[in-house]
Amino acid sequence: MPDFYPPRQNPLMVRSLQTIAPLVGRWRYRLRLQLTPGSLERFQAIAPHRILLLPNHPTNVDWLALFLLSGQIRELFHYLAALERFQGHDGWWLQRVGAYSVRRGMGDRASLAQTLALLSQNKGRLVIFPEGGYSFQNDTVMPFRPGAMQLALRVVSKQIREEAIAPPLYAVPISLKYSYLGNMTPVIDQTLRRLERVLNLPRRTDDFYGRLIQVADRAMLSFEKDYGLLDKTSFLPWNDRIQQIKDNVLHSCEQALAISASPTEPLRERVYRIQQKLATNATVSSLTDSWTNDMIQTATARLLNFDAIHHGYVASDPTPERFLDTLTRLERALFGVDQPLPKGDRLVWLQIGDPLNVQDWMEAYREERDRTTTQLTELMRQRVQDGLDGINRKLGFQARLAAPQQIPR
Repeated sequence: MPDFYPPRQNPLMVRSLQTIAPLVGRWRYRLRLQLTPGSLERFQAIAPHRILLLPNHPTNVDWLALFLLSGQIRELFHYLAALERFQGHDGWWLQRVGAYSVRRGMGDRASLAQTLALLSQNKGRLVIFPEGGYSFQNDTVMPFRPGAMQLALRVVSKQIREEAIAPPLYAVPISLKYSYLGNMTPVIDQTLRRLERVLNLPRRTDDFYGRLIQVADRAMLSFEKDYGLLDKTSFLPWNDRIQQIKDNVLHSCEQALAISASPTEPLRERVYRIQQKLATNATVSSLTDSWTNDMIQTATARLLNFDAIHHGYVASDPTPERFLDTLTRLERALFGVDQPLPKGDRLVWLQIGDPLNVQDWMEAYREERDRTTTQLTELMRQRVQDGLDGINRKLGFQARLAAPQQIPR
Protein backbone atom coordinates (compact mmCIF):
# COMPACT_ATOMS: atom_id res chain seq x y z
CA MET A 1 0.00 0.00 0.00
CA PRO A 2 1.36 3.48 -0.84
CA ASP A 3 2.45 5.67 2.05
CA PHE A 4 0.33 8.59 0.92
CA TYR A 5 -2.80 9.17 -1.16
CA PRO A 6 -3.11 12.81 -2.32
CA PRO A 7 -6.44 14.48 -3.06
CA ARG A 8 -7.50 14.32 -6.71
CA GLN A 9 -10.70 16.29 -6.39
CA ASN A 10 -12.94 16.30 -9.44
CA PRO A 11 -15.34 19.26 -9.01
CA LEU A 12 -17.80 18.03 -11.63
CA MET A 13 -17.98 14.60 -10.01
CA VAL A 14 -18.36 16.15 -6.54
CA ARG A 15 -21.24 18.36 -7.71
CA SER A 16 -22.97 15.34 -9.22
CA LEU A 17 -22.51 13.30 -6.05
CA GLN A 18 -23.77 16.18 -3.91
CA THR A 19 -27.01 16.13 -5.92
CA ILE A 20 -27.72 12.45 -5.26
CA ALA A 21 -26.15 12.22 -1.78
CA PRO A 22 -29.41 12.96 0.14
CA LEU A 23 -31.13 10.06 -1.65
CA VAL A 24 -28.20 7.71 -1.09
CA GLY A 25 -28.06 8.77 2.55
CA ARG A 26 -31.70 7.88 3.12
CA TRP A 27 -31.64 4.64 1.09
CA ARG A 28 -28.31 3.10 2.07
CA TYR A 29 -27.45 4.72 5.40
CA ARG A 30 -30.98 5.56 6.66
CA LEU A 31 -29.79 9.07 7.40
CA ARG A 32 -30.99 12.62 6.83
CA LEU A 33 -29.21 15.87 7.61
CA GLN A 34 -30.82 18.63 9.67
CA LEU A 35 -28.99 21.92 10.30
CA THR A 36 -29.74 23.64 13.60
CA PRO A 37 -31.08 27.23 13.54
CA GLY A 38 -28.36 29.80 12.95
CA SER A 39 -25.82 27.31 11.55
CA LEU A 40 -26.15 28.40 7.94
CA GLU A 41 -25.86 32.07 8.87
CA ARG A 42 -22.69 31.44 10.89
CA PHE A 43 -21.07 29.74 7.91
CA GLN A 44 -22.14 32.41 5.45
CA ALA A 45 -20.59 35.09 7.66
CA ILE A 46 -17.12 33.60 7.19
CA ALA A 47 -17.60 32.10 3.70
CA PRO A 48 -15.19 34.53 1.95
CA HIS A 49 -12.30 33.20 4.07
CA ARG A 50 -10.38 30.00 4.76
CA ILE A 51 -12.22 27.54 6.97
CA LEU A 52 -11.06 24.55 9.04
CA LEU A 53 -14.06 22.43 10.08
CA LEU A 54 -13.60 20.39 13.28
CA PRO A 55 -16.43 17.89 13.92
CA ASN A 56 -16.86 15.29 16.62
CA HIS A 57 -16.66 11.70 15.39
CA PRO A 58 -19.37 9.54 17.02
CA THR A 59 -20.05 7.12 14.12
CA ASN A 60 -18.62 5.61 10.96
CA VAL A 61 -20.91 7.76 8.75
CA ASP A 62 -19.87 11.21 9.98
CA TRP A 63 -18.09 11.75 6.66
CA LEU A 64 -21.52 11.52 4.99
CA ALA A 65 -22.94 14.19 7.31
CA LEU A 66 -20.14 16.57 6.29
CA PHE A 67 -20.55 15.70 2.62
CA LEU A 68 -24.29 16.39 2.89
CA LEU A 69 -23.43 19.73 4.50
CA SER A 70 -21.10 20.58 1.61
CA GLY A 71 -23.92 19.92 -0.84
CA GLN A 72 -26.47 21.94 1.11
CA ILE A 73 -24.21 25.00 1.24
CA ARG A 74 -22.85 24.34 -2.29
CA GLU A 75 -19.18 24.19 -1.29
CA LEU A 76 -16.27 21.86 -2.07
CA PHE A 77 -14.50 20.43 1.00
CA HIS A 78 -11.25 18.55 1.39
CA TYR A 79 -11.09 15.78 4.02
CA LEU A 80 -8.30 14.19 6.04
CA ALA A 81 -8.82 10.42 6.44
CA ALA A 82 -6.87 7.47 7.83
CA LEU A 83 -4.57 5.74 5.35
CA GLU A 84 -6.43 2.44 5.79
CA ARG A 85 -9.59 3.95 4.30
CA PHE A 86 -7.92 4.21 0.88
CA GLN A 87 -7.48 0.51 0.33
CA GLY A 88 -9.48 -0.99 -2.53
CA HIS A 89 -12.07 0.79 -4.65
CA ASP A 90 -13.07 3.18 -1.84
CA GLY A 91 -9.74 4.95 -2.14
CA TRP A 92 -10.36 5.99 -5.74
CA TRP A 93 -13.67 7.62 -4.80
CA LEU A 94 -12.28 9.23 -1.67
CA GLN A 95 -9.51 10.94 -3.61
CA ARG A 96 -11.95 12.24 -6.23
CA VAL A 97 -14.20 13.88 -3.63
CA GLY A 98 -11.18 15.61 -2.09
CA ALA A 99 -9.92 13.29 0.64
CA TYR A 100 -6.26 12.54 1.32
CA SER A 101 -4.53 10.17 3.71
CA VAL A 102 -2.66 10.34 6.99
CA ARG A 103 -0.66 7.61 8.70
CA ARG A 104 -1.74 7.67 12.31
CA GLY A 105 0.75 6.96 15.05
CA MET A 106 3.79 8.39 13.28
CA GLY A 107 5.04 11.47 11.51
CA ASP A 108 3.62 11.74 8.00
CA ARG A 109 5.49 14.44 6.11
CA ALA A 110 3.51 14.12 2.89
CA SER A 111 0.19 14.47 4.71
CA LEU A 112 1.55 17.33 6.79
CA ALA A 113 2.68 19.20 3.68
CA GLN A 114 -0.69 18.64 2.01
CA THR A 115 -2.56 19.98 5.04
CA LEU A 116 -0.38 23.08 5.21
CA ALA A 117 -0.92 23.68 1.49
CA LEU A 118 -4.71 23.37 1.76
CA LEU A 119 -4.90 25.67 4.78
CA SER A 120 -2.82 28.23 2.89
CA GLN A 121 -5.20 28.37 -0.07
CA ASN A 122 -7.57 31.27 -0.54
CA LYS A 123 -11.06 30.12 0.51
CA GLY A 124 -9.75 26.65 1.38
CA ARG A 125 -12.18 24.32 3.18
CA LEU A 126 -10.71 21.42 5.12
CA VAL A 127 -12.44 18.86 7.36
CA ILE A 128 -10.40 17.19 10.11
CA PHE A 129 -11.91 14.94 12.79
CA PRO A 130 -9.68 15.90 15.73
CA GLU A 131 -10.78 13.04 17.99
CA GLY A 132 -8.73 10.86 15.68
CA GLY A 133 -11.26 8.03 15.38
CA TYR A 134 -14.83 6.96 16.12
CA SER A 135 -15.98 7.49 19.69
CA PHE A 136 -19.27 5.52 19.34
CA GLN A 137 -20.75 7.93 21.87
CA ASN A 138 -23.43 10.27 20.67
CA ASP A 139 -23.43 12.78 23.50
CA THR A 140 -19.83 13.16 24.62
CA VAL A 141 -16.64 14.34 22.91
CA MET A 142 -13.28 12.64 23.39
CA PRO A 143 -10.07 14.66 23.83
CA PHE A 144 -8.98 16.42 20.63
CA ARG A 145 -5.59 15.66 19.15
CA PRO A 146 -3.63 18.93 18.87
CA GLY A 147 -2.46 18.50 15.27
CA ALA A 148 -5.29 20.40 13.55
CA MET A 149 -4.90 23.58 15.59
CA GLN A 150 -1.13 23.26 15.54
CA LEU A 151 -1.10 23.29 11.75
CA ALA A 152 -3.56 26.16 11.51
CA LEU A 153 -1.38 28.25 13.84
CA ARG A 154 1.73 27.35 11.82
CA VAL A 155 0.13 28.45 8.56
CA VAL A 156 -0.92 31.87 9.85
CA SER A 157 2.40 32.39 11.66
CA LYS A 158 4.36 31.56 8.49
CA GLN A 159 2.28 33.93 6.35
CA ILE A 160 2.71 36.79 8.81
CA ARG A 161 6.45 36.13 9.01
CA GLU A 162 6.88 36.07 5.22
CA GLU A 163 4.25 38.58 4.10
CA ALA A 164 3.66 40.68 7.26
CA ILE A 165 -0.08 39.93 6.98
CA ALA A 166 -2.27 36.87 6.57
CA PRO A 167 -5.91 36.56 5.55
CA PRO A 168 -8.28 35.22 8.22
CA LEU A 169 -8.34 31.48 8.88
CA TYR A 170 -11.37 30.35 10.86
CA ALA A 171 -11.50 27.19 12.97
CA VAL A 172 -15.14 26.09 13.21
CA PRO A 173 -16.57 23.65 15.78
CA ILE A 174 -19.06 21.22 14.26
CA SER A 175 -21.38 19.27 16.57
CA LEU A 176 -22.98 16.08 15.20
CA LYS A 177 -25.89 14.54 17.11
CA TYR A 178 -27.83 11.51 15.86
CA SER A 179 -31.44 10.82 16.81
CA TYR A 180 -33.65 7.90 15.82
CA LEU A 181 -36.96 8.68 14.18
CA GLY A 182 -39.01 5.64 15.15
CA ASN A 183 -39.76 3.51 18.19
CA MET A 184 -36.45 1.78 18.92
CA THR A 185 -37.67 -0.40 21.80
CA PRO A 186 -38.07 -3.55 19.61
CA VAL A 187 -34.60 -3.00 18.10
CA ILE A 188 -32.99 -2.68 21.51
CA ASP A 189 -34.74 -5.82 22.68
CA GLN A 190 -33.63 -7.77 19.58
CA THR A 191 -30.04 -6.57 19.92
CA LEU A 192 -29.94 -7.56 23.58
CA ARG A 193 -31.30 -11.00 22.71
CA ARG A 194 -28.57 -11.58 20.12
CA LEU A 195 -25.90 -10.61 22.62
CA GLU A 196 -27.46 -12.73 25.36
CA ARG A 197 -27.47 -15.75 23.04
CA VAL A 198 -23.81 -15.43 22.05
CA LEU A 199 -22.84 -15.05 25.72
CA ASN A 200 -25.08 -17.97 26.83
CA LEU A 201 -27.03 -15.75 29.18
CA PRO A 202 -30.53 -16.74 30.36
CA ARG A 203 -33.38 -14.91 28.68
CA ARG A 204 -34.66 -12.13 30.89
CA THR A 205 -37.80 -10.04 30.75
CA ASP A 206 -36.90 -7.28 33.20
CA ASP A 207 -35.76 -3.76 32.36
CA PHE A 208 -33.40 -3.10 29.48
CA TYR A 209 -30.79 -1.52 31.71
CA GLY A 210 -30.48 -4.60 33.90
CA ARG A 211 -30.04 -6.74 30.79
CA LEU A 212 -27.45 -4.33 29.39
CA ILE A 213 -25.43 -4.48 32.60
CA GLN A 214 -25.56 -8.28 32.57
CA VAL A 215 -24.33 -8.43 28.96
CA ALA A 216 -21.58 -5.89 29.59
CA ASP A 217 -20.43 -7.70 32.73
CA ARG A 218 -20.18 -11.04 30.91
CA ALA A 219 -18.30 -9.40 28.03
CA MET A 220 -15.87 -7.84 30.49
CA LEU A 221 -15.31 -11.19 32.18
CA SER A 222 -14.52 -12.63 28.77
CA PHE A 223 -11.90 -9.93 28.13
CA GLU A 224 -10.40 -10.38 31.59
CA LYS A 225 -10.13 -14.12 31.01
CA ASP A 226 -8.56 -13.64 27.56
CA TYR A 227 -5.82 -11.45 29.02
CA GLY A 228 -5.29 -13.22 32.35
CA LEU A 229 -6.70 -10.36 34.41
CA LEU A 230 -9.52 -12.04 36.34
CA ASP A 231 -7.66 -11.98 39.65
CA LYS A 232 -6.58 -8.35 39.16
CA THR A 233 -9.70 -6.57 37.98
CA SER A 234 -12.96 -8.54 38.34
CA PHE A 235 -13.54 -7.33 41.93
CA LEU A 236 -13.06 -3.62 41.16
CA PRO A 237 -15.79 -0.98 40.67
CA TRP A 238 -16.86 -0.76 37.03
CA ASN A 239 -14.95 2.32 35.89
CA ASP A 240 -11.78 1.22 37.73
CA ARG A 241 -12.20 -2.21 36.19
CA ILE A 242 -12.48 -0.78 32.67
CA GLN A 243 -9.43 1.44 33.19
CA GLN A 244 -7.33 -1.40 34.60
CA ILE A 245 -8.15 -3.61 31.62
CA LYS A 246 -7.13 -0.82 29.24
CA ASP A 247 -3.92 -0.08 31.13
CA ASN A 248 -2.82 -3.71 31.42
CA VAL A 249 -3.57 -4.64 27.82
CA LEU A 250 -1.98 -1.47 26.46
CA HIS A 251 1.19 -1.98 28.53
CA SER A 252 1.46 -5.62 27.45
CA CYS A 253 1.16 -4.71 23.76
CA GLU A 254 3.83 -2.02 24.08
CA GLN A 255 6.12 -4.37 25.97
CA ALA A 256 5.70 -7.13 23.38
CA LEU A 257 6.70 -4.74 20.59
CA ALA A 258 9.49 -3.07 22.58
CA ILE A 259 7.74 0.32 22.45
CA SER A 260 8.55 2.81 25.18
CA ALA A 261 5.42 3.50 27.21
CA SER A 262 4.11 7.06 27.44
CA PRO A 263 1.55 6.92 30.28
CA THR A 264 0.63 10.60 29.98
CA GLU A 265 -0.41 10.25 26.33
CA PRO A 266 -4.03 9.52 25.41
CA LEU A 267 -4.83 5.84 24.84
CA ARG A 268 -5.66 6.44 21.19
CA GLU A 269 -2.19 7.88 20.43
CA ARG A 270 -0.48 4.90 22.01
CA VAL A 271 -2.69 2.43 20.16
CA TYR A 272 -1.97 4.07 16.81
CA ARG A 273 1.76 3.78 17.49
CA ILE A 274 1.34 0.06 18.19
CA GLN A 275 -0.71 -0.46 15.05
CA GLN A 276 1.80 1.44 12.95
CA LYS A 277 4.62 -0.78 14.17
CA LEU A 278 2.56 -3.86 13.32
CA ALA A 279 1.87 -2.41 9.86
CA THR A 280 5.61 -2.17 9.19
CA ASN A 281 5.94 -5.95 9.70
CA ALA A 282 7.52 -5.69 13.11
CA THR A 283 8.04 -8.96 14.95
CA VAL A 284 7.02 -9.49 18.54
CA SER A 285 10.02 -9.39 20.84
CA SER A 286 8.31 -11.13 23.76
CA LEU A 287 8.05 -14.80 22.79
CA THR A 288 4.73 -15.72 24.44
CA ASP A 289 1.72 -17.47 23.03
CA SER A 290 -0.55 -14.70 24.33
CA TRP A 291 1.01 -11.85 22.38
CA THR A 292 1.47 -12.82 18.78
CA ASN A 293 1.02 -10.10 16.17
CA ASP A 294 -2.56 -11.24 15.52
CA MET A 295 -3.37 -11.12 19.23
CA ILE A 296 -1.98 -7.60 19.49
CA GLN A 297 -4.03 -6.48 16.48
CA THR A 298 -7.19 -7.84 18.12
CA ALA A 299 -6.32 -6.20 21.43
CA THR A 300 -5.76 -2.78 19.88
CA ALA A 301 -9.10 -2.96 18.07
CA ARG A 302 -10.77 -3.71 21.40
CA LEU A 303 -8.96 -0.83 23.07
CA LEU A 304 -10.16 1.66 20.45
CA ASN A 305 -13.69 0.28 20.61
CA PHE A 306 -13.91 0.92 24.35
CA ASP A 307 -11.74 4.05 24.53
CA ALA A 308 -14.55 6.44 25.48
CA ILE A 309 -16.82 4.03 27.37
CA HIS A 310 -17.63 4.58 31.03
CA HIS A 311 -20.16 3.29 33.52
CA GLY A 312 -23.03 5.73 33.88
CA TYR A 313 -23.25 6.87 30.25
CA VAL A 314 -26.60 5.11 29.80
CA ALA A 315 -27.78 5.38 33.39
CA SER A 316 -27.41 9.17 33.50
CA ASP A 317 -29.72 9.61 30.49
CA PRO A 318 -31.23 6.32 29.21
CA THR A 319 -32.26 7.43 25.73
CA PRO A 320 -32.53 5.01 22.81
CA GLU A 321 -29.42 6.63 21.32
CA ARG A 322 -27.29 5.93 24.39
CA PHE A 323 -28.54 2.37 24.69
CA LEU A 324 -27.69 1.70 21.07
CA ASP A 325 -24.32 3.47 21.33
CA THR A 326 -23.32 0.95 24.00
CA LEU A 327 -24.92 -2.05 22.32
CA THR A 328 -23.10 -1.23 19.08
CA ARG A 329 -19.77 -1.31 20.94
CA LEU A 330 -20.63 -4.72 22.35
CA GLU A 331 -21.64 -6.02 18.92
CA ARG A 332 -18.37 -4.83 17.43
CA ALA A 333 -16.41 -6.56 20.19
CA LEU A 334 -18.31 -9.83 20.30
CA PHE A 335 -19.26 -10.30 16.64
CA GLY A 336 -16.11 -8.85 15.09
CA VAL A 337 -18.11 -6.41 12.94
CA ASP A 338 -16.18 -3.23 12.23
CA GLN A 339 -19.08 -1.16 10.89
CA PRO A 340 -22.48 -2.48 12.05
CA LEU A 341 -25.50 -1.71 9.89
CA PRO A 342 -27.70 1.23 10.97
CA LYS A 343 -30.30 0.28 13.57
CA GLY A 344 -33.01 2.54 12.20
CA ASP A 345 -33.84 5.76 10.37
CA ARG A 346 -31.98 8.71 11.86
CA LEU A 347 -31.62 12.44 11.69
CA VAL A 348 -28.13 13.82 12.12
CA TRP A 349 -28.42 17.25 13.69
CA LEU A 350 -25.46 19.37 12.64
CA GLN A 351 -24.61 22.58 14.44
CA ILE A 352 -22.03 24.99 13.07
CA GLY A 353 -20.69 26.69 16.17
CA ASP A 354 -19.09 30.06 16.73
CA PRO A 355 -15.93 30.29 14.59
CA LEU A 356 -12.55 31.25 15.98
CA ASN A 357 -10.15 33.39 13.94
CA VAL A 358 -6.69 31.87 14.35
CA GLN A 359 -5.16 35.31 13.67
CA ASP A 360 -6.41 36.49 17.05
CA TRP A 361 -4.09 34.05 18.83
CA MET A 362 -0.86 34.95 17.09
CA GLU A 363 0.57 37.06 19.88
CA ALA A 364 0.01 34.31 22.44
CA TYR A 365 1.39 31.75 19.97
CA ARG A 366 4.61 33.71 19.49
CA GLU A 367 5.14 33.85 23.25
CA GLU A 368 4.33 30.21 24.06
CA ARG A 369 3.52 27.86 21.21
CA ASP A 370 2.77 24.63 23.03
CA ARG A 371 0.56 26.23 25.64
CA THR A 372 -1.41 28.22 23.06
CA THR A 373 -1.93 25.13 20.90
CA THR A 374 -3.19 23.20 23.92
CA GLN A 375 -5.54 26.00 24.95
CA LEU A 376 -7.00 26.38 21.47
CA THR A 377 -7.44 22.63 21.05
CA GLU A 378 -9.35 22.34 24.32
CA LEU A 379 -11.40 25.45 23.52
CA MET A 380 -12.55 23.90 20.25
CA ARG A 381 -13.35 20.58 21.94
CA GLN A 382 -15.41 22.38 24.56
CA ARG A 383 -17.31 24.32 21.89
CA VAL A 384 -18.21 21.07 20.14
CA GLN A 385 -19.38 19.60 23.46
CA ASP A 386 -21.37 22.75 24.23
CA GLY A 387 -22.99 22.39 20.82
CA LEU A 388 -24.06 18.82 21.61
CA ASP A 389 -25.43 19.89 24.98
CA GLY A 390 -27.31 22.73 23.35
CA ILE A 391 -28.88 20.43 20.75
CA ASN A 392 -30.05 18.09 23.50
CA ARG A 393 -31.60 20.94 25.46
CA LYS A 394 -33.34 22.42 22.43
CA LEU A 395 -34.71 19.14 21.18
CA GLY A 396 -35.66 17.90 24.63
CA PHE A 397 -34.44 14.32 24.32
CA GLN A 398 -36.29 13.00 27.36
CA ALA A 399 -37.29 9.52 26.14
CA ARG A 400 -36.76 6.93 28.82
CA LEU A 401 -36.71 3.18 28.35
CA ALA A 402 -36.95 2.40 32.05
CA ALA A 403 -38.61 4.01 35.03
CA PRO A 404 -36.31 6.37 36.94
CA GLN A 405 -36.22 4.11 39.99
CA GLN A 406 -34.82 1.29 37.87
CA ILE A 407 -31.80 3.31 36.80
CA PRO A 408 -28.93 3.44 39.32
CA ARG A 409 -27.74 7.00 39.72
